[in-house]
Amino acid sequence: MDSNKVKQLIEEAIAENPALFLIDWKISPDDKISILADGDEGLSIEEIVRISRHVEHNLDREECDFALEVSTPGVGSNLTLPRQFLKNVGRILEVTLNDKVMEGEIVEADEEGVIIFWESREPKPVGKGKITVEHEEKINYADIKKAIIKVTF
Repeated sequence: MDSNKVKQLIEEAIAENPALFLIDWKISPDDKISILADGDEGLSIEEIVRISRHVEHNLDREECDFALEVSTPGVGSNLTLPRQFLKNVGRILEVTLNDKVMEGEIVEADEEGVIIFWESREPKPVGKGKITVEHEEKINYADIKKAIIKVTF
């Protein structure tokens, strides 16, 4: 299977809709093509079908028999692209760094990193009791080992 041709077909299909973006793709040793894509407003079944047809109809099954799977990241999938963080502004993120795990609301995301906000109960500086302290931290994507959106009901 010609991986360059497959890559070109995937990129063409994704480029037809500027709201879509490619997360990952691969060809397994047994010629199964797996495409993982998403969209700024989600990825509809119609778009999945369109991408699948574009790739499938431009490859020759006589030349190489293949399987094709087009999907979106599921709940609990690791966020890897800045566009995924931007899409999830306002949602709760659990992020694993080298030395700690943090959880907070995504308040902003750009090409370099994500800003998360959280509150914690901490002892008062003077006297007994606790106060609620607000925190905000910018985290560079390069420092993130794992980032998962927390689903709340």
